[in-house]
Amino acid sequence: MSPAWRTAFVVLLSFGVVGAAAWLVFFSPVLGVQRVAVSGAAGPAADQVRRAAAVPDRQPLATVDLEQVRRRVAALRQIESVSVERNWPGTLKVRVVQRRPVAVVPAAGRADVVDRHGVVIEVRDTAPSGLPALQLDRFGPGDPATKAALGVAAGLPGELRRMVRTIRATTTQDVSLRLDDGRTIMWGGADRTKDKARVALTLLRRRADAYDVSSPEVVTVESRAPRPQGAPAGAKGTGRDTPDELAAR
Repeated sequence: MSPAWRTAFVVLLSFGVVGAAAWLVFFSPVLGVQRVAVSGAAGPAADQVRRAAAVPDRQPLATVDLEQVRRRVAALRQIESVSVERNWPGTLKVRVVQRRPVAVVPAAGRADVVDRHGVVIEVRDTAPSGLPALQLDRFGPGDPATKAALGVAAGLPGELRRMVRTIRATTTQDVSLRLDDGRTIMWGGADRTKDKARVALTLLRRRADAYDVSSPEVVTVESRAPRPQGAPAGAKGTGRDTPDELAAR
């Protein structure tokens, strides 16, 4: 075989290999989608994500438009964020973060379950148990008082959140909680939620009607019951103390 023919043969062979590889990757079902693996959701929620992804079985993995899949899944109201990637030879990986319900907004005979951003996740006829109801002058994700109330609701530890019936806010600095037993906690702003929650859980062991943890270093405990007759002059219904001083009483 002459050098020219050898060169032509090598070129044709190379084109053939490249063409076969391209066909295998972009057109053949051999490297098609065999499985859509969902993480961050399970059971019916994962099935819903797969349906929203809408990727045909055996579609060549290389031709899947990852951004389009991401947008379709992100359109689900229960999904906060989503990422999509290929995992060769035949798996499409979809990672989701589901929205976590933090509060309920009563609205026109229904209960809107919302996440920390104020996005309505679910609409119910009655409010589910275990979630505080928001009391606001005007609910809206862009409203400062709404953001403050949602920030507090999202940051409450489970032990305290289960006690809270309502969260009230008219400004960013006057968030207050009303518990199931009628006691109230003046929370203040949405900052330092972890510190305030720790102090509040300690103070709630002491029987009183109202607690102010807006400044966690110096707190107020108020009892509205009148002072018993003959009680010492130092016994007051209200007083500002450090959490350690109150806990020691």
